[in-house]
Amino acid sequence: MAEISVELVAVERRLWSGKATFVVAQTTEGEIGIMPGHEPVLGQLVEGGVVKVTTTDGETICAAVHGGFLSVTATGVSVLAETAELSDEIDVDEAKAALSDDDGTERARAAARLRAAGQSV
Repeated sequence: MAEISVELVAVERRLWSGKATFVVAQTTEGEIGIMPGHEPVLGQLVEGGVVKVTTTDGETICAAVHGGFLSVTATGVSVLAETAELSDEIDVDEAKAALSDDDGTERARAAARLRAAGQSV
């Protein structure tokens, strides 16, 4: 099975790195799926997006990602986010409460956190 190296990194820490078979991210140009052998590309991540990584073990790593970039090279994929949270780190009750925030950016972040955690928005 073909695989690619993936790094999921936020400014404050590395969230996940390893081998994967598929990566999906939301960019300002639309959603993009990356498989081994993908052409090099650089994309700007949307504020309040979700990144999903399918590992070589078949596990899905899901993260709420807030801004940053996606870089695809011949050697792998790097997701470089301003901030990000893995799905199992998300406080669902806190995210639901933030949906009523007057700030549109905070609402978008809360919605992304809920989607990453597998909750409907």
